[in-house]
Amino acid sequence: IVAGSAYLFDRRRLGAPATQVDREAEAEKAEDVPESVEHLLVLDSMELEVGYAIIPFVDRQQNGELLDRIRSIRRQFALEMGMVIPPIHIRDNLNLKPSEYRILIKGVEVGKYELMADHLMAMDAGGAVQKIDGIATKEPAFDLPAVWIPESRRDEAKFAGYTVVDNTAIIATHLTEVIRRHADELLGRQEVQNLLDNLAKTHPKAVEELTPSMLSLGGIQKVLQNLLKEGVSIRDMLTIVETLADYAPVSKDPDLLTEYVRQRLARAIVSHYMPEDGVLPVITLEQDVEDALANSIQHTEHGSYLSVDPKVANSIINSVSGEMERLMAKGSQPVVLCSPVLRRHFRRMVEQFVPSLVVLSHSELANNIRFKSLAKVQLGHGA
Repeated sequence: IVAGSAYLFDRRRLGAPATQVDREAEAEKAEDVPESVEHLLVLDSMELEVGYAIIPFVDRQQNGELLDRIRSIRRQFALEMGMVIPPIHIRDNLNLKPSEYRILIKGVEVGKYELMADHLMAMDAGGAVQKIDGIATKEPAFDLPAVWIPESRRDEAKFAGYTVVDNTAIIATHLTEVIRRHADELLGRQEVQNLLDNLAKTHPKAVEELTPSMLSLGGIQKVLQNLLKEGVSIRDMLTIVETLADYAPVSKDPDLLTEYVRQRLARAIVSHYMPEDGVLPVITLEQDVEDALANSIQHTEHGSYLSVDPKVANSIINSVSGEMERLMAKGSQPVVLCSPVLRRHFRRMVEQFVPSLVVLSHSELANNIRFKSLAKVQLGHGA
């Protein structure tokens, strides 16, 4: 027994250092395993970064109203545009000024502004009866002239005919306009699939007929993005899906398919721009302008595009800009009316210079719609 005990004791004593070495080797091996960084690759669709002075606006415990306003924005956008906006991630950023915020889409800044603490923004919407003194500024969403005034002068500014908003409303309005301008970027394939799945609950056959046999998910996404880019609601998904199913066998060109969808949605599109008097104000194109653009359309196997002479393009753009400025100064907001063949090409040519311009085709006007031509786009402006 004594000899056996001594033998086992020696084995354990001699084995201990080996066990310690094994543990150290395992520790070193664990250190060699690379750290997982995949979670750092994830980008939020939308982010709102705020300075520390704006944190109370998003803190309910401090009576912050911004979170409730953002919820209202998402509901409103779903009703108006038929699209579910991804959740907006709000975080503080110590690198910003205390009263500064910025809006990011997929990690890229698309909007930035600095608020003024304990002040309100007063804007003259055209009905001010007297001028009110304040610190001059620009409203961030539409770049309109405005002034900062102390909160104690709210009633004075309203009595003078100014529109008065607080800092929470400024952020909410800026967010709404950014979402509207970049809605097409926020609509990914997963969002499109969610819209189709929702439609399939009530109209499964319409979805089954279209995808994936006739049109890919990416093709549907491109059409929806084209509509959103021009401010067209995609809430009527049934009409959109059925139209795509009708014309997808003829063409897979998303731009051409978009035009077919627009024609089916014409009533809803035009009603958005119809004034109270029921007469649509329009700007038409002179025949030589239409001819010059029509002759510049190049057709390829990947679709068609406009290849117009730079001098001609510059002349047309100057004419459109001039007429729009003249008519808007008179309080009118007309749309440009052109042929269905030219509509999308003309829109792309002028959108960078007149981003708010609405371009409709003759096919989008129903027979019972009355319109009045206020001006014509001509060649010779800046040529």
